[in-house]
Amino acid sequence: MFSFEDFLARAKTHLLAQAPQGWKSSDDDLNASLPMIPEGVEPTPAAVLVAVVTRDEPTVLLTQRHSGLAKHPGQIAFPGGRVDAGETAVQAALREAQEEIGLEPDFSAVLGFLPPYLTVTNYVVTPVVALVQPGFTLSLQQDEVDEAFEVPLSFLMDPANCKRDGREWKGLKRHYYVYQFHQRFIWGATAGMIRNLHDQLYPQAA
Repeated sequence: MFSFEDFLARAKTHLLAQAPQGWKSSDDDLNASLPMIPEGVEPTPAAVLVAVVTRDEPTVLLTQRHSGLAKHPGQIAFPGGRVDAGETAVQAALREAQEEIGLEPDFSAVLGFLPPYLTVTNYVVTPVVALVQPGFTLSLQQDEVDEAFEVPLSFLMDPANCKRDGREWKGLKRHYYVYQFHQRFIWGATAGMIRNLHDQLYPQAA
């Protein structure tokens, strides 16, 4: 049975204390025979905020990208984006969360980092894991985010809820992790990072 106290203890032990260089996992991990991440091209640094909201039942804060965006419209994501020159991953993740959904940085307390994740769009994403105190008021950037919502942390940390699926993309069959929570499908890089959070904290169950 999931225990938030155990989750916190594991986070303090197993999350990385500093944002590392390079990457440990990628969108190609389930697609070794059909890699699509370009080789020899320097990836663009990015960061996302894995916001664990400390409610009576802890949750993870996610967004649904605006349906009119040119890239990944309508997909579910963590708040985040490109790391600007001179920024740290923490600064970028907190800034993007504030810009995208109006989450003020003062509500977040960083716990640590997950190993960076390389996306098929050639972003190397550092997940910044933080505890978020309830009481915040969100204000969505309407041209980027259609909705912000929360999913129980216990649901996401249950490996039984992580499935493998695939679809054809640019003529190739691509495979990925997916979590279905009610009518929402969390898949692709976001699902991969959630899976990495589980595997980082619960290595014996990976």
